[in-house]
Amino acid sequence: MRTFSAPPRAEGAGPFVTRLTWQPPGGGTAVWESRLARRRGLITVHPPGATAGHRARADETAVARLRRLNAIAATAFVLGGALFAAGAAVAQLGSGDATTCASIYFVGGLCFNTGGYVSLLQVINAPRHVPGGAGALVTQRWRWWSYEPARADWVSTFVLFAGTLVFAVNLLDSFLQGLTVQQINRLIWAPDVIGCVLFLISGHLALVEICHGRPRLLPRNLGWWIVAVNQLGSVLFMVAAIATYSRPTTGDLVNADIANWGTLTGALCFLIGGLLQLFERP
Repeated sequence: MRTFSAPPRAEGAGPFVTRLTWQPPGGGTAVWESRLARRRGLITVHPPGATAGHRARADETAVARLRRLNAIAATAFVLGGALFAAGAAVAQLGSGDATTCASIYFVGGLCFNTGGYVSLLQVINAPRHVPGGAGALVTQRWRWWSYEPARADWVSTFVLFAGTLVFAVNLLDSFLQGLTVQQINRLIWAPDVIGCVLFLISGHLALVEICHGRPRLLPRNLGWWIVAVNQLGSVLFMVAAIATYSRPTTGDLVNADIANWGTLTGALCFLIGGLLQLFERP
């Protein structure tokens, strides 16, 4: 009598699949998880009749690639967070002029640009699973770009990278002199808020990815802590951005102290997230 394997079971949210479970041809169960595969190069395999599974690793080419990309992205976020925190501290303590603060922020922004793009490269070049296959990850050729809007991790990192580019507009415009209040709000404040919104969207999608649906607490999961700390940093950045709005009548900021402390604490969150990411490697 011919038997048929059960159809793959997909988990995630909306159109995004973040975990897939299927039966390999030889029996047992294989489980692919989006973040586990792209960050650590692992897939979970339960042999036939076994009560516990083991994690199969991608080949050495993929592992070396993932380690290198992870180290670059994590270091970039650590440096970007440190520089943004330093810029906010200089602004709050009044130990430097506006150009000095803008210069520190700009260099930090370049680090965030690097971290955002390398995070996207991690997704593009992560080893791929073969649904219905034997439970292994396949290494593909190196690519500098891809378009995969059906993947939560791709959308999350693409939006993150886009957010860093919008922040770059804000940071470049900060060097302009002689702007009116309306120009300051349009050229500096608006890109800042848009960048923060993109960071929040990216962080929410990262939570969806690691929680396989609705965000929830996963205190024993290192990846969850990285995502949660970064999302907290995005919230603090948004608070700071709102506080930097210039009042049309007076030209004064809504609250300079909240703006500086929000930026400083948010930047420290990204710094901590980068440090934690150094440990989330193959």
